[in-house]
Amino acid sequence: MSKEPEKKIEEKKKVEKSDEKPEAVSIGENSEKPEAEKEEKKDEKPAAPKKKKKIRRQVLRGQAHIQCTYNNTMVAFSDMSGKILAWSSAGSLGFKGAKKATPYAATQIVNSVSEKVAKYGLKEIEVFVKGVGSGREASIRALANNDFEIISIKDITPIPHNGCRPRKPRRV
Repeated sequence: MSKEPEKKIEEKKKVEKSDEKPEAVSIGENSEKPEAEKEEKKDEKPAAPKKKKKIRRQVLRGQAHIQCTYNNTMVAFSDMSGKILAWSSAGSLGFKGAKKATPYAATQIVNSVSEKVAKYGLKEIEVFVKGVGSGREASIRALANNDFEIISIKDITPIPHNGCRPRKPRRV
């Protein structure tokens, strides 16, 4: 029994010795290089991954997209190419139920989004309004009150051009 553990220990020692690599020996002028490389490796600490500094781009002109439905109001600010800078909705601010579609909720939404977008330096905006909710006018007024220069207001509510066939009349 005592011989078996001794054999295992000897085998482990052999494996450890075989793992060690012999030092590289170079002949000629550059014989000191391997030693210098070893010293550099010892002195160097493992480099921590550098965090990339996020560049805040300046967007002076942008778009405000307002969607007002019967149940909710949503506002999103984007640059001129359509990339979203900030957004908010009545539900994200904590309004529930019928209060989400009120004019008061629309003003609160615009206030919160304008705070988020302030870091981009947005001044001039084009407003695109979609939907028939009660927060349409209130949100546009709130944009004007938050020191945005409104260039244009465009209604992009989808309107059917005699699209779907209407339901048949109800018989009572």
